[in-house]
Amino acid sequence: MRIVKRLYLFILKSFLPLFAMTFFIVLFIVLMQFLWRYIDDLVGKGLSVGLLGELFFYAALSMVPMALPLAILLASLMTFGNLGEKSELTAIKASGVSLVKTMSPLIILISAIAVGAFFFQNDVLPRAQVKMWTLLFSARQKSPELEIPEGAFYDQIPGYNLYVKSKDKESGILHGVMIYDVSKGGDNSTILVADSARLAFTGDLRYLYLHLWQGEQFENLREQKTADRNVPFRRESFLDKEVLIPFDNNFNRLDEGGMRNQYVGKNMSELRQTIDSLQTRIDSIGRETRIGFEQTVFPVLGRAITGDRSAEKEAVPSGLTASAPGMPETTPASQQTAAKLPPLNLDSLLALLPQSRLDATFTSATNSVKMRRSEIEFRAMQLNDEKARFRRHQIELIKKFTLSVACIIFLFIGAPLGAIIRKGGLGTPLVISVLLFLVYYIIDNTGYKLARDGHWVVWPGMWLSTFILLPLGIFVTYKAMNDSSVFNPDLYKEWIRRRLGLPETRHVTLKEVIIYDVNHGRALAMTENLHIDATAWLASHRIRPSYAAYWNGTYAPRPIDSIGEQTDRLAAYLSDSRDVRVIDTIDRYPVTRSLWILRPFAGRRMRSIMKWAAPVGLIFYLAALPYARRVYGEIRKVAETDTSLAEALTAVK
Repeated sequence: MRIVKRLYLFILKSFLPLFAMTFFIVLFIVLMQFLWRYIDDLVGKGLSVGLLGELFFYAALSMVPMALPLAILLASLMTFGNLGEKSELTAIKASGVSLVKTMSPLIILISAIAVGAFFFQNDVLPRAQVKMWTLLFSARQKSPELEIPEGAFYDQIPGYNLYVKSKDKESGILHGVMIYDVSKGGDNSTILVADSARLAFTGDLRYLYLHLWQGEQFENLREQKTADRNVPFRRESFLDKEVLIPFDNNFNRLDEGGMRNQYVGKNMSELRQTIDSLQTRIDSIGRETRIGFEQTVFPVLGRAITGDRSAEKEAVPSGLTASAPGMPETTPASQQTAAKLPPLNLDSLLALLPQSRLDATFTSATNSVKMRRSEIEFRAMQLNDEKARFRRHQIELIKKFTLSVACIIFLFIGAPLGAIIRKGGLGTPLVISVLLFLVYYIIDNTGYKLARDGHWVVWPGMWLSTFILLPLGIFVTYKAMNDSSVFNPDLYKEWIRRRLGLPETRHVTLKEVIIYDVNHGRALAMTENLHIDATAWLASHRIRPSYAAYWNGTYAPRPIDSIGEQTDRLAAYLSDSRDVRVIDTIDRYPVTRSLWILRPFAGRRMRSIMKWAAPVGLIFYLAALPYARRVYGEIRKVAETDTSLAEALTAVK
């Protein structure tokens, strides 16, 4: 028990430094991504270092949901990769401690982090996002820092264009100044030209103060109502003139109340309350739309066209007559007859109207349809906006849980992968972690956009990445517990070679140290048995089978595999031989395997069908001929090598 506790401490000491390092590295990377995304809104505004630090702090808190899962994945993969690379994981398994038991301290730790991530998402993140977006929007609205270039127009002041020919850096005097004031419109523009000027801000930083010397002012007077088409203007010469230009250079922090009412600034209870109210509002809009359609969209005309008299029937009270004076009383039977009147012919009714009345009718109907269409479009837009807000709040509610689940899933992906690949450091683990996280990020964003745009229901869209990565975590953990070679490249090369039917050569070398000597009598008997089987197979097969023989199953896989297995056993047994001639002889044995193309279908019925399906069957047959010749040549070479090997074994014996 004491050893197990030390093992747990060792795992935690190995994991925690890597987790802290990777977390801050990943957080720094995503923070730089945030900076590059919004750098145009921050540069040139003259923001203080403290204000930028506050913005980056809240931005870093907002980026924790993206950095935390990747840090857990990378740290767990590096931890168990280091243990596997140093053979410490092998020693742990040899002592009887399973992989899951080795991971148990990390499972407890990450579970605690997942619980903390939930409370972070619910309590801390909404406040951080409110602060961050409020500061960012405030920075966007701040006027840019005043830096007028030489020889170019400066248009960052709303309604004004400033031109400075040159600047004296020591005295701060501007030379060759032109000011275009179009704040009142182009027809009422004002142009000021001055030989020199001095620029400063007022004490409250809300106005730009310009002291101009030796210049002229030109002003259009379009505001004066004159009958003349020419625009009057006024010209003024001055020796000394002072101008105030509105230019608020203060940083005005916006109110956080508006952002706090958005979905990003609410916790679970507030989100649920808003979702309930939005659902009620959506239902009420739909109900009002339905009632409006039933009451206003031509109900009488629709019943007239279809011949429905039920409304008229209901309008007559029970037991009362609906007949006019002097007419016979309407009985229930006559009411039923009236309800079965044939439909009215609208075209015949319209044909009875005069042309003027017909034009007025069509104009009225067109205007009514346009009005109904506008009303329907407005209600549809209103309903779509409410549904979009409803989905946004649902998405934010589910996000409170997805981060915690992602942390646990990435642990069960990273730790088993590290135990399988047995590579530590930052090389292979970093590549695998980044690839896996990119897959997770793409899937998660795809589900998020599908849910946000209403193409999917919200909960499957937000849990899409979890549904895909959870089976991967279970699969990798199962493979790591059973020491499966998931990332063994030789295994996949062998699988591809067999599927494609690629040839393989045998390599046998003389061993320097031999523990078990070869019994040449036994080896000779194995050689003779192999030679008999190979000769018998060659006698019953042709180098080029006929079309009928191919589909009748002539090249059955079992005899070919039997000859290949016997060859492998003989080569493995004689690899301990001390004779160079024997080693050279067994090195000439080919590696014989049956190929699926020689017998693509195991069932006799399916082979019979393909045999008579000439176009498809002929394609299989022509594709199999080169492989049939190769297998025939390999078995013939086995028989020839058997003879040489028997001579070598007889000479050694």
